[in-house]
Amino acid sequence: ESLHSSIGLLGISAGSLLLAVHFYGLPGAAPLIPSTALGVLLLVLSSLLAYAGIRRSLRNASLFLSLCLTISVFWCGYGVVFILGGQGVVNNTGDFRNALVPGLVTFTLALLIIAVVGFLCREVILAMIASAVSLASAHEVAMHYSTAFGSSAVACNYMIVCLVGGYFALGRILYFLTKEKIALPGTDLAKKKTHEQIQPTSGSVNHFAVTGLILNMLSASVFGCRLLGVTDKLFIGQVPWLWAAGIYQIGICILSYRAMDVLMATFFGFTSILKFAGGYCLLYPIWQPEEPSFPTPFLVVFSILFVVLALFLTLKSPVDGLYLLVYVAYCIALACHPKGFFEGGPQGVDVAVFVASALMALIHLYNVKASAKIPTGKGAVKALLAHSSFLKLREGADLHAPYLGYSKYADAEVLGYACSVLASFAITMTGDPQAPLATVVIPWVVVAGGILKLLSGSVAFARGKTLESSAFILYAVMWIIWGLTRYGGLYGTTRSFHAAVGIIAFMLFNGFIVFCTLFLNIAWFFYSLTFLLIAISFLLEAIHALPAGYDIAATLLFGLVSFYCFLSALFNSIFEGSCLPMGRAIVQFSGVGGGMTKCLHLPARKASSVKRIADILKNGGTCGIPTDTVYVLVAACNRPDAVEKAHHSKRQAQDRPMSLWISSLKQLEPAKHLFAPLLWDFMEAAWPSPISLVVPRGEWVDFLGMKDSAKYVGTPQSIAVRIPDCSVTTHLIDLVGPIVVTSANPTGEADTTHHNQVYAKLGDKVDAVLCDGPSPENIASTVVDCTKIDSGNIGFFRVGIIPKSQVLQILEQVQKK
Repeated sequence: ESLHSSIGLLGISAGSLLLAVHFYGLPGAAPLIPSTALGVLLLVLSSLLAYAGIRRSLRNASLFLSLCLTISVFWCGYGVVFILGGQGVVNNTGDFRNALVPGLVTFTLALLIIAVVGFLCREVILAMIASAVSLASAHEVAMHYSTAFGSSAVACNYMIVCLVGGYFALGRILYFLTKEKIALPGTDLAKKKTHEQIQPTSGSVNHFAVTGLILNMLSASVFGCRLLGVTDKLFIGQVPWLWAAGIYQIGICILSYRAMDVLMATFFGFTSILKFAGGYCLLYPIWQPEEPSFPTPFLVVFSILFVVLALFLTLKSPVDGLYLLVYVAYCIALACHPKGFFEGGPQGVDVAVFVASALMALIHLYNVKASAKIPTGKGAVKALLAHSSFLKLREGADLHAPYLGYSKYADAEVLGYACSVLASFAITMTGDPQAPLATVVIPWVVVAGGILKLLSGSVAFARGKTLESSAFILYAVMWIIWGLTRYGGLYGTTRSFHAAVGIIAFMLFNGFIVFCTLFLNIAWFFYSLTFLLIAISFLLEAIHALPAGYDIAATLLFGLVSFYCFLSALFNSIFEGSCLPMGRAIVQFSGVGGGMTKCLHLPARKASSVKRIADILKNGGTCGIPTDTVYVLVAACNRPDAVEKAHHSKRQAQDRPMSLWISSLKQLEPAKHLFAPLLWDFMEAAWPSPISLVVPRGEWVDFLGMKDSAKYVGTPQSIAVRIPDCSVTTHLIDLVGPIVVTSANPTGEADTTHHNQVYAKLGDKVDAVLCDGPSPENIASTVVDCTKIDSGNIGFFRVGIIPKSQVLQILEQVQKK
């Protein structure tokens, strides 16, 4: 519980000690720690802090997380600037100041916000560390602009952090050595634990949003400082801040999906694109003398996506929705100025972004941490929509649950479709073949179409969407390769044949995806089909046979289909019902996905789900359930109609009869006198386990209430009986009574080892499936012949997960007794 807090605070202390030594030695001729070495050490510590922040302690989750991740970003950018200084890229004092100040200004304010909230919420140690690092950054800014400020003031502030960290370390050591008897004030991390554990369950809170907002401050600061005259120029030395912010923003985007916050995750994905584009633009002197120009259509589309996202975010939190409008203004300002980031208009909006992000960070951090909240109008729109019969907000614990099974992530398809829109409109710019980098296209295509789409594909895969994830990942690879090749000027007439061969290979893969989407839905069919048109335009351009206007038409079609999918995914994630449906599958086969509309799916981890399955079985239904081995199809013994239904739904072969499962021998207690004593003792010793015992059929079967349907269970001479070693299954049998069981697959096919396979094979033939992901074992149970156990002999119909030797050992122990 306390380990990650200890790692985080001691990591901050170690970095502060390095910086204290650096600043104490600064007036000397040579630095005590070389710049490159200091930069590398700060990068190592920043990765340690990022780990500690994400794997946070439960007690001070939001504040500790924000502090660790903020200092981690700070030292990541700071370290790279030191490395650039050590390698001579940023060589003179003026350049070093221009490189450092935008980051220092941001983190002075950001850490001050964390310190204020820390003091208000009585997190004294965290607040002291944040305020000391904030003061150190402020003193360093002053030191760069005035010789009256010495570097020793900065070093003193970092020494305060070291002392606080040392106090914390001493407190933790004492706490462990004295077996929790001595705890220095502020170091007992176990206090208030129960309160903090209960708090997050009251509603999904995105603790990572604060760090995302601070990253927006950082990128805005780089361009805002230039406008306000704080820095003299925009140059390569400021790229570390922008790209550190971009990389961390993608991380925050993923973590926001973990926090089940689709809208903020999408927003952070969008802003990461702008950060990478900003950094890319500052690198222009490497390949050309003039500042690059910006494609207007792309930025107009980007602003429209921000508007749509702002509208949907307003439904959840009006203040967050208003904040997004600042980014709408930013995209419009970039579209209105051909030189984009380098002109005063966008830089003016950057100042507004900085101020708005700082305010939002304060509001978010305070509201997550404090009991009294700053009003953000969260309930207002919800109350208005409560009276609407047309639109109803999605709510509840299963809001982000995938259709099948479980996922630690919310659905990222919204971001995937949005990235398709952005990438398609970015390539409407033809550009100059002689100067391909003169127009900023690569960041939009590579980051939006490539990196973020890879992220969407990975999340889709984690949610069990195999086809969607395959398509997103394939398209991401295509955008990255083609974006770099076409807009980086990497291919010419000599390489056009090789490019064409590669594109044809992609088209073959995409053809397979188009075929598969026939079984998914109409929207995905058109989405994959229009991408095929784009691939054809790439091919025609590679072989220099592109008809005029074809590429624009193909990209517009793909962009519009992607935009519809984006809106549909947004609507479906926020509202109940399907306002903008994705459509049904074009081709439907019986049994393949048949359960999508008819068959109920319920998560096995919930007791309410097991109760619901029990009710279905009691009412004569048949269900697919997980066990200690593979998935099985079950029916209640006391419902003969259900037993018969289960037999017919399987097309059960006579040589593969159904078996009987119980939860304890008490369920057979009334018929105990009908079993041989040795057999009864053997059953007691062998169960619960994946061992099915084939016992002689007798009058005891009549106690189960199967009536005429008993002929479908076992053979005329015997029945296989088992108590499964699975708490979910035995709890279900406790609720229903004895059940009849058969494997959840058509006769002759392989065993079913995932609830997805139950849907695929028997989806339209069962009433419900209890979903528990992959089976713990892929091997079926061991089936033991006990019909002649009285003579001391047993046989084996099937040796499964339990080996023969283990079964014989159990029998030997029973016989000895």
